[in-house]
Amino acid sequence: MSEVFEGYERQYCELSANLSRKCNSASAITDSEQKKQKFSEINSGIDEADVLIRKMDLEARSLQPGVKASLLAKLREYKADLNKLKKEFKRISSPNAHDELLESGIADIHSVSAEQRDRLSMSVERLNQSSERIKESRRTVMETEELGISILEDLHQQRQTLLHAHNKLYDVDSAIDKSKKVLTTMSRRITKNKWIVISIIVALVLAIILILYYKISHG
Repeated sequence: MSEVFEGYERQYCELSANLSRKCNSASAITDSEQKKQKFSEINSGIDEADVLIRKMDLEARSLQPGVKASLLAKLREYKADLNKLKKEFKRISSPNAHDELLESGIADIHSVSAEQRDRLSMSVERLNQSSERIKESRRTVMETEELGISILEDLHQQRQTLLHAHNKLYDVDSAIDKSKKVLTTMSRRITKNKWIVISIIVALVLAIILILYYKISHG
């Protein structure tokens, strides 16, 4: 269901219920100026209702076929409801409306009132249905928001875990670098010691050779 359509629908239901009440009260007004003002309010309200009907029609036709079909069916009911309001307004605002009302008698008054009550009840029911849909949409939004917050918290925890692992890897790299330096130093020392030992051995060999040569030459 389109939230835009629901917004127009809620406005129309409230306006329709208000127009029904005004039509009902206008029939009982005897003062001509008050009645004229009331008729002006009703006429403006009907024009506003026409605008809302057109907006709902445009919004419904812009949606997917499955949703569009159900909304257009609902829109036909609203159009029929608005046509009844227009007929009622035309009847009560006609110049001989008072005479027609007297001629129709009390029974006709009760019939009109019953029709208006039914229309008002239908408008209220539709308004309640729209309110329930809006509440359901809000619940869905809140649930989605809570889910988004939970996902963000999980991502934050994963980020902290990755940062902790990165720090550990950095420490390991530092330890490896230090080990490499130690091994390099040890290798250099071993090489140095090896050359020292070789030098000593060479010196000893030369000394032995000299001693042997001295003994042989003086023997």
